[in-house]
Amino acid sequence: MTVTAELDPPWAQPSHPKLVKVHRVPGQHQSYAKSLVTLPRGSLFTLITNHFFIKQRTWPSVEAPNGDHIDLNSDLFYVNHSCAPSLEFDVNKMEVRVSKDRDLHEGDLLTFFYPSTEWQMVQHFECFCNAPRCLGTIMGASELGKSKLEGLWLNEHIQKRLENQHNGTAQENADERDGFGKVGKVNQEGEGWMKSA
Repeated sequence: MTVTAELDPPWAQPSHPKLVKVHRVPGQHQSYAKSLVTLPRGSLFTLITNHFFIKQRTWPSVEAPNGDHIDLNSDLFYVNHSCAPSLEFDVNKMEVRVSKDRDLHEGDLLTFFYPSTEWQMVQHFECFCNAPRCLGTIMGASELGKSKLEGLWLNEHIQKRLENQHNGTAQENADERDGFGKVGKVNQEGEGWMKSA
C-alpha cells in the first residue's frame, strides 16, 4: 500500500489535550507533536492507553516485549524519531516518560528513539535530527548492533535481544520470524497508518 497523504486518524482528537499539541502538515510524514507541559527529566509524561495489539509490524506500530505490535491509537502517533529524544516509550510499563537526559519544556518537540522499541523496522529512513550522536540511517536495533546503541535508553526486550545477539546466543533469527514464532516475511508494505517522521 502506498500512502501519498496523511489520513485522518480514527481516534477522537485531541487524545491528550493537556499534554500534546499536534501540528498537522500536508504531505506524507510532515506532521509532528509539541509538548504543552514542562516536566523534569525522568518524569511520567503519560500512560500508553487506548492502544490495541496488531499481528504484523507496520510503519507506525511500536513493538511490545512479547513480539506483538502496538497501534498507539492516539496523538502519540505524532511523536517522531530523534537520536536525542525528549521522551522514552517504555512498553514494559506501558508508559511514556521524559528522557532521563533532559527536562521537557512547553513547546518542545515530542520525540522518541525508534530503535528503543524496534528490533526490526518495516523500512529504514534517514534521520535529520542533527543531534551530536545522530545515527543517520535509522533501522531496527538488530541491524544497528550493540556498539552503536551503547549508552542510549532502550526497552528491556531490546537490551536482552542485543545481549543475546552480541553473545551469539540468540534463539531465533528475527529476520525470519513474524513476532509470533512463525516463520514468514514481515509485511514490507507498511499496512495501516503512516507514522510522521
